[in-house]
Amino acid sequence: MPELPEVETLKRELEQAIVGKKIAEVCVHAPRVIRETQPAKFKDLITGAAVQKVLRRAKVLILELSNGKSLVMHLKMTGQLIYPGSGENSRVSFKFSDGSQLDFNDQRLFGELRLLDDWRDFVFIKGLGPEPQEITAQRFKTMLAAKKTKIKPLLLDQAFISGVGNLYAAESLFCAGIHPERAANSLSDEEKEALLKCINNVLNEAIKYHGSSVDNYVRLSGKQGSYVAHHRVYGREGKPCAVCKTPIKRIATGGRGTYFCPRCQH
Repeated sequence: MPELPEVETLKRELEQAIVGKKIAEVCVHAPRVIRETQPAKFKDLITGAAVQKVLRRAKVLILELSNGKSLVMHLKMTGQLIYPGSGENSRVSFKFSDGSQLDFNDQRLFGELRLLDDWRDFVFIKGLGPEPQEITAQRFKTMLAAKKTKIKPLLLDQAFISGVGNLYAAESLFCAGIHPERAANSLSDEEKEALLKCINNVLNEAIKYHGSSVDNYVRLSGKQGSYVAHHRVYGREGKPCAVCKTPIKRIATGGRGTYFCPRCQH
């Protein structure tokens, strides 16, 4: 699933590509991906509106439209946004008055599109925890103090901290030298500060390289993000640690595959 860096990359690219453009036609090829409202009403309400602003909340994209509606896009596992689109693999296409087109592709139909009066009322968004850059070191220490759960699954809990997924949690924990199975409340204040700093540094670096194309994620142009070449542990099982040369291990933690260095992380 695209995480914060991938969705932030798409947000920035959409800002450059479609803000100010008027939607002349909506073609729905897979009604299943439209969760709110009914597909026919979805098309009618969007047609004729212009894209005024593109926002991101955690892993969710929001297009604010000139008619006051909000188009909320959650890519989930296999969703993609392509511009300019061809419609070839599109589940929903948005055709603009200048002749260009934005395609929402989703091979497995896990993605979700919603047309809402106010995106702030979306239950999923209301349930999100703060994003890493919104958290001070002192607040992060307090957040972790009472948590007995393992640190890796906790970082994946979007109600606790939003935008971080499996890939960037693994990279951040390696950066901070923290074993993924440590109890959150066992971390020292220094380790907590280091972890928060690492989370933000890793996310910012990933954004710089336009995200990680490890599954279905691609940039708006269809090109791959290039952060994979900078992964230190994720997807590197058996390969030597860049720091100590110990082979990277993969274990299951909280039901998810977790990569780490058994020597550098303790």
